[in-house]
Amino acid sequence: MKNNKIQAHAAIFFANVIFGLGVPVTKILLEDWVSPMTYMAVRCLGAAIIFWIIAAFMKSEHVERHDLLVIMVGGLMGVVVSQTLTAWALNYTSPVYFSLIATLTPVAVMLMAALFIGERITGLKFLGVLLGIGGAVLMVVMGQTSGSGSNDLLGITLAILSVLTWAIYMIITRKVAQKYTPVTQMKYVFLISAVVTVPLAWPELSAQPLFSADTFGWDGALEMGFIVLGATVLGYFLIPFAMKSLSATTVSIYTNLQPMVASFVAIFIGQDRLTWDKPVAAILVLLSAYIVTVVTTKSENK
Repeated sequence: MKNNKIQAHAAIFFANVIFGLGVPVTKILLEDWVSPMTYMAVRCLGAAIIFWIIAAFMKSEHVERHDLLVIMVGGLMGVVVSQTLTAWALNYTSPVYFSLIATLTPVAVMLMAALFIGERITGLKFLGVLLGIGGAVLMVVMGQTSGSGSNDLLGITLAILSVLTWAIYMIITRKVAQKYTPVTQMKYVFLISAVVTVPLAWPELSAQPLFSADTFGWDGALEMGFIVLGATVLGYFLIPFAMKSLSATTVSIYTNLQPMVASFVAIFIGQDRLTWDKPVAAILVLLSAYIVTVVTTKSENK
């Protein structure tokens, strides 16, 4: 049991490090190699192929028709809409601002759960929401005056929409996710995502530097490979593995690694610069996520 706990902690740690690294890598891809839609099409198609290959070597699961519909609709929301918004957000704002907004995911899930399924928001949770909003407002205001993105206001807005859409996906698929293995779910999620994104990206594919014989570079191919294999496929394996031995609250705490890793790498490679507002915003949004996911859980379990 102890070894399982250690392995679970290691899995969730590395998953969030990978996701954190994925933010500045995506920024590089969007700046140098592909458009947001091409990025999404390659990511979805690559993940779909890999998950279907893996599924071919596993015991087949029968998916009920209603559940399949939920998985696919959820996939459209959680991958096509949310991740396309993510790509566009990183096209306009810095990895630091984006990763800080992404940390508000637990807050967004709580708000969407209150809106769609009537979950109660306690006073403590409301305080967490206010802190998160304060951090987001600070980023918007400072982004307008000293941000390093091409349009930080638009990028931060798209990032918030991405987080809200992802929260809706988690609410929609909450029950279905407990019935089927991650591979079964993901092979359908990325299949429908590829069916939607590949036709949209196809007309512009040959114009992208990554897919042109004159401008192709192995560094771009390796970066895209990292996104498909690491930030997509491997991440979806490590998180379910960890959640078998760890509580959802413990798993959510590790998500705070993502903005730390993304910010450090982005500043180190010159994608962003450290200004006073970023540590303050980080404190506000991380405290917001902590209150919503940890403090309120403890108080409700007493």
